[in-house]
Amino acid sequence: MFVMFLSSLPSVVLLFFVAARSVYYAFFHPLAKVPGPKLYAFWDLAFLYHLVRGEWPHKLKQLHDEYGPVVRYTSKHVSFISPGAWKIIYGHRMAGQETFQKDRLSYRPTMSGYPNILIANDSDHRRHRRLLSHAFSEKALRGQEDIMMRYVDLLMARLAEKARAGEVVDMVRWFNFTTFDLIGDLAFGQPFGCLSSGEYHAWVAMIFKTVKLGAFLEVIRRHPVLGILKSLLVPTELTRSHAEHWALSEQTAKRRLAGADMRREDFVSHILRHNDEKGMSEGEIIENANLLIVAGSETTATQLSGTTFYLLTNRDKYDKVVSEIRGSFEREDDITLLSVNELEYMNAVLKEGFRVYPPAPLALPRSTPPEGEYIEGYWIPGNTTVSIPHLAAYHSETNFRNADKFVPERWLGDPEYAHDARGVLQPFSVGPRNCIGMNLAYAEMRLILARLLWNFDLELMPESRSWNEQKIYSLWDKGAINVKLTPVPRE
Repeated sequence: MFVMFLSSLPSVVLLFFVAARSVYYAFFHPLAKVPGPKLYAFWDLAFLYHLVRGEWPHKLKQLHDEYGPVVRYTSKHVSFISPGAWKIIYGHRMAGQETFQKDRLSYRPTMSGYPNILIANDSDHRRHRRLLSHAFSEKALRGQEDIMMRYVDLLMARLAEKARAGEVVDMVRWFNFTTFDLIGDLAFGQPFGCLSSGEYHAWVAMIFKTVKLGAFLEVIRRHPVLGILKSLLVPTELTRSHAEHWALSEQTAKRRLAGADMRREDFVSHILRHNDEKGMSEGEIIENANLLIVAGSETTATQLSGTTFYLLTNRDKYDKVVSEIRGSFEREDDITLLSVNELEYMNAVLKEGFRVYPPAPLALPRSTPPEGEYIEGYWIPGNTTVSIPHLAAYHSETNFRNADKFVPERWLGDPEYAHDARGVLQPFSVGPRNCIGMNLAYAEMRLILARLLWNFDLELMPESRSWNEQKIYSLWDKGAINVKLTPVPRE
């Protein structure tokens, strides 16, 4: 009997440890007072389960709907959806205050080991941003207008061919073709040729394949013991595509650096003009170019896709923006980067598109300083992961009236929406690490949407009416938006 007891002792000790740990995190940990399901407070398994299934942003929204604007969803993770949390977590800090550093477990390290602007520490980030800011300045944007116009012209020409042939067009593909070709030209000095061929370049196809890889790798980063099961958890095709994407990025960036034409208005020329001994190494330039390919293309195409879908499923809004665009320009040549800024309703449409279908629906996790911090009335101890999830914040009825409806008028002073917490909408984030490409993204979106709706009448096909019901793996897992295009008759 005693021997049987001794043999079962390790199991008893393990069971006791798990039970004691669970009780501590659920009821006695400093975060125990933060609302949230007690089952989630024990461990991070529920969070990771929904993450790899592409369900987490939707699940987190449900948790906020149930528990309120502050939710604890693992033993050391807290989510906020109120406007005030933006400044504390992501904003500039006062002198002597430590910044909220990025939660390293949430971000994939680079393959080369060189940092890019996304994962760099504060000092490296300032160095990278100083150089990249020249490539994304207002002056640079004006210089890039001719390059941008070339690809928008090509998009309109290809769509006109499809319309004359009576073909149904998948707008998700054509938005992606345009933004990837454009960012390829700006980052590497050459397009991917997607618009010309009407097909995804093999490289672009690889990028989409690697998106799902991020969820699997985050599980392994949080639980390294699972690394031995990597070959089972991570599909071989995804790992291979990730490696091939990096190799192609490196080769293409090196060719651009070797043959750098300083007269050309692209990212590399702006970086090299200002690069000095405190600038970026070749490896860092390559890593940033690699990052910009995805960050500067997929998200813009996603926002255009979402906005187009919601316009086509809200025909009164579609009719208003079409009327504004076609009533503002006599000729297509009048639609420029400068003139589209004056389209008040279209700009409200794009802002509402960011809200109902944020291109980055997940959060950008940060870690609290070691000494801890009060956030929205709760004491959050040091080294706790905190964040503001875009999807949950933007679709919360505590922030927006009729949160699931597409209402551009809420941004134009409609009194029905006077109490919306409009400050919570920060699709490009805030503070010292906000998105450096915001001006370029807005310029592309305004120009493409205005030209599209000036040239064509759009009709959504029945098979795409539930397009917005999607899973999310870091980015939206988008299907086709099938649209019938009819050229607008003009003399």
